[in-house]
Amino acid sequence: MMRDRLTLFAGVLFLLLLAFASMSMFVVDQRQYAIVFQFGEIKGEPITKPGLKFKVPLIQNVRYFDRRILTMDTARLEERFLTSEKQNVIVDYFVKWRIVDPVLYYKAVSGDESRAIIRLNQAVNAGLREEFGKRTIHDVISGERDVIMRQMGERANRDANTIGVEIVDVRLKRVEYPAEVSGNVYSRMEAERKRVANERRSRGAADSERIRADADRQRDIIVAEATSEAFRIKGEGDAKAAAIYAEAYNADPEFYSFYRSLEAYRASFAGKDDLIVVAPDSDFFKYLKTPQGKR
Repeated sequence: MMRDRLTLFAGVLFLLLLAFASMSMFVVDQRQYAIVFQFGEIKGEPITKPGLKFKVPLIQNVRYFDRRILTMDTARLEERFLTSEKQNVIVDYFVKWRIVDPVLYYKAVSGDESRAIIRLNQAVNAGLREEFGKRTIHDVISGERDVIMRQMGERANRDANTIGVEIVDVRLKRVEYPAEVSGNVYSRMEAERKRVANERRSRGAADSERIRADADRQRDIIVAEATSEAFRIKGEGDAKAAAIYAEAYNADPEFYSFYRSLEAYRASFAGKDDLIVVAPDSDFFKYLKTPQGKR
C-alpha cells in the first residue's frame, strides 16, 4: 500500500517537473523576434537569435514579432492626390517594411501590426501629397517617378523609425485620372494624337512629292545624257563606216560598185514574191548583163 502511494507520488512529481520544464522553455524561430515580459514589463533585451530559450514559468511570458519584410498595399483605398496643375489623380502604391527595433515597436503600437500600418500609411501618404503637389501630372507618371519615390521614402522612413520599423521600398502601382474626368482627358489626348498624325501624314506626303519630283528630274537628266551619248556614239560609228566605205571605194571603185549592187539585189529580191518594175536599160541591172557592168 505504501509502495503504491510512493509510486503515485513519484509519477505526479515527475509530471509536475515535466510540465514545469515545458513551461520554462520556448523556441525562437529565425523569422521572429521575441520579447520576454515579467508581470507585464519588458524583461531584458529582445531575443534576436533563433534557438531554444528559457523563462520563469507563471511569472514570465513571451511575445513574438515577425522580422520578415512585410507588405502594406493600398489597392482598395482609392487615394486621391493633387498635382501642381490642380489635377486630381488616383494613386495606388505599396510599401515594403520590416521591424528593426521590437522594443520600440511594442512601446509605440503595442506590437499591433494594424496600428503600425496606419502609422506607416499616414507617413507615406503625407510624403506623397507633398511630392505630388510640387510636380505636374507628366512628371508624376513618367518624368520624375524615381525621384519622387526616393525623396518620399527618405522622409517617410524618418517617421517610421520612431515606431521601430524601417521602410524598405515604396512603389507606385497606378496613377490615373478619376472616372469623372478621364473621359474628357482621353478625348483631348485622342484629338491631340490625331492632330499629330495628320501633321505627320501631310509632311510625309510633301516629302514624298519632293522625292518623286527629284527622282523624275534625275531620270530625265539620265535619259537625256544617255540619248546624247547614243547619238554621239552613232555619229562616230557612221563616220567610221563612211570612212571605211570611202577607203574601200578608193581601193577598187569598180569592185566596190559591184559589191554594193549585189547587196541591193539581195535586199530587193529577199522574198519569192518580190517584184520590181524598172526600165530595161536602167543602170540597176547593169551587172546582170555583163560582169563589168557595161551595156
